[in-house]
Amino acid sequence: MKRHVVVAGAGIAGLTAALAFAAQGFNVSVYERADTLEEAGAGLQLSPNATRILDRLGVTARLDGKAVAPQAILLKDAASLRPLGRVPLGRKAEARWGAAYLVVHRADLQGALAEVVGETPSIRLVMGESVDDAAFQGEAVAVRLSSGAQIGCGLLVAADGVWSRLRRLASDGQSRFSGHVAHRAVVRAGDVPEGILSSENDSVCALLAPGFHLVAYPVQGGSQVNLVAVTRGRDLGRRWTSEADMTALVSAMAGASPRLRMLVSVAAPWRTWPLHTVGSLRRWHHPGGMALIGDAAHALTPYAAQGAAMAIEDAALLAVLHARGRERAAMLQRFETLRKPRLKRVAARGRFNRFAWHAGGLVARARNLALHFRSEERLLADLDWLYGYDVEAAPGA
Repeated sequence: MKRHVVVAGAGIAGLTAALAFAAQGFNVSVYERADTLEEAGAGLQLSPNATRILDRLGVTARLDGKAVAPQAILLKDAASLRPLGRVPLGRKAEARWGAAYLVVHRADLQGALAEVVGETPSIRLVMGESVDDAAFQGEAVAVRLSSGAQIGCGLLVAADGVWSRLRRLASDGQSRFSGHVAHRAVVRAGDVPEGILSSENDSVCALLAPGFHLVAYPVQGGSQVNLVAVTRGRDLGRRWTSEADMTALVSAMAGASPRLRMLVSVAAPWRTWPLHTVGSLRRWHHPGGMALIGDAAHALTPYAAQGAAMAIEDAALLAVLHARGRERAAMLQRFETLRKPRLKRVAARGRFNRFAWHAGGLVARARNLALHFRSEERLLADLDWLYGYDVEAAPGA
């Protein structure tokens, strides 16, 4: 029973956790409420701190022909499409940080994870059944499933998302609506007007304006372009997506380039994604044998493009710590102690990006001037702490 790990949720966090624990010699059972694995959202940015882990788990090899390795992150003015700054990626990033920067459709990543999970004998994936509760009895965790069945394990990993049902077992914190929504769409690469992306359609482009920003990058081998535009919006309740009410986005984009507004019009249908966050939880674990990972512990807004990466880091570190056989309560506390400062810094970077990207007036002018005089080498160095981080080799791990 001690070598049995139960994972609640088969999203990116849960499937990565299953593979990470299996790689450490554990038997893993994954329970997913949905009957089938379906993507929610569209594109994902996978920075080197995430892809180095996926490489080790054999996942990135399954993304050949689907993921794209962008050559740069381009910051542009949304009104004029004028370049403001450039962070080189591609081979330079891989040489500097030891792993590739990839952009990928969420469904393609989830499919690659599920494919490797399905080929791993020590993992059992059960669809249409969820983990509803757990009791902690000495060295055992008694997990209650939605079917009414009860199973035992040595560790429960709650990877059940921003609206986690299991979070209450560790903490009394709740998710909250951030006040912003993400409008998402995917468009054929050939339908993107000239001047919005790089000429080779091989970069991540962030177009900045007061009150909104739009990020565009290629997915599905470059045949499609993922779009996400973030504006203020209303809370849509506890659901991931709905048919987009484009009023807020159209209003925010009134001063944007006509070509950018044309892109928004040809990219229909759009879906709206409410941005909920989870922060300042008193605890990310139950000492009796449960850990929260990913959005269940610390859902982030997308301004640093690190939501998936932080979930992947969580999964890898938790598996490494548990494999070392340390007393379980101490291990869980160590996991939390190592992860909280990292997440605090990432969240702060996201808040800074939101402030800078949505700035107007004198603040926007100061931002543009700073980017103009900041060398590409300096922009790379500013990201070493984030992209060069190897969670499995971090001090204390």
